Amino acid sequence: MAVFLTLLKIAIAVAAALALGWLFRWLAVAVTRGEVRKALRTAPVTASFGMLVILIYLVVAVFAPLIAPFAEREVVGGQFLPWDSAHLLGTDNLGRDMLSRMIYGARNTVGVAFATTALSFIVGSFLGLLAATTGGWLDQVLSRIVDILMAIPALIFQLLLLTIFGTSILTLVLVIATIDSTRVFRLARSVAQNIVVMDYIEAARLRGEGLVRLIVREILPNALAPLVAEFGLRFCFVFLAISALSFLGVGIQPPTADWGSMVRENATLITFGDITPLLPAGAIALLTVAVNFVVDWQLHRASGLKE
Repeated sequence: MAVFLTLLKIAIAVAAALALGWLFRWLAVAVTRGEVRKALRTAPVTASFGMLVILIYLVVAVFAPLIAPFAEREVVGGQFLPWDSAHLLGTDNLGRDMLSRMIYGARNTVGVAFATTALSFIVGSFLGLLAATTGGWLDQVLSRIVDILMAIPALIFQLLLLTIFGTSILTLVLVIATIDSTRVFRLARSVAQNIVVMDYIEAARLRGEGLVRLIVREILPNALAPLVAEFGLRFCFVFLAISALSFLGVGIQPPTADWGSMVRENATLITFGDITPLLPAGAIALLTVAVNFVVDWQLHRASGLKE
């Protein structure tokens, strides 16, 4: 009976998610025009649900001070208070409101992950396109450096560097962005190598186009589709890496609210059958799934395949 009820709850949750995705797609189509409207009209329900979840996370992150009932670091009661009308999700190990910490965690965790992914893409894409366009010794040097960095397990390398250089947010962003940019470099270089042999690139060279202009005006627009899709996947990996490092105690440091550290700080409650520590983990999983839904849709569109 318990298994049946669990399956029923899962089925209801899936049906509700699909209904919300369909409703969001209908509203989005109604308020948009042109190519955006055409693209949204053909979007699968899963992608629509993913976009809805991402939009909700963005709203919560931007307006966290207005939405949260208490301040991020404010002690409002005793330790591990149960859920009630005053504290909808109870309190944590220090007596801070869990709902408020969850809301501020959206701003901190997602914000740091997005900044890290953006930095890794700027560095990795530029160096990858530069290596493919220039070729020769520069390509070989950059490629061998990337090979060496990629040979080291990413999590172990991140833990080592954060232990050496400290665990500030700036250091966290720089360390993860540096390691993750190696993956972006490989993709950008591989895509660009198929572009630089095209006739229009040779024509641009004969016109006297400079290196930077050749990359920005000719190569990047034609390599943008796979790079944009990869940005979503990289964001998921970076997001999970930051959460994992915070769970291990070397990521975003207390008292800053972060979903990974919140799981660690309140893990004791699981022993007593309290699901509160699973809520930050669920928030991490939900955003990861939502981003992957949207990325899968964009990859399908970029491939030119038809249903």
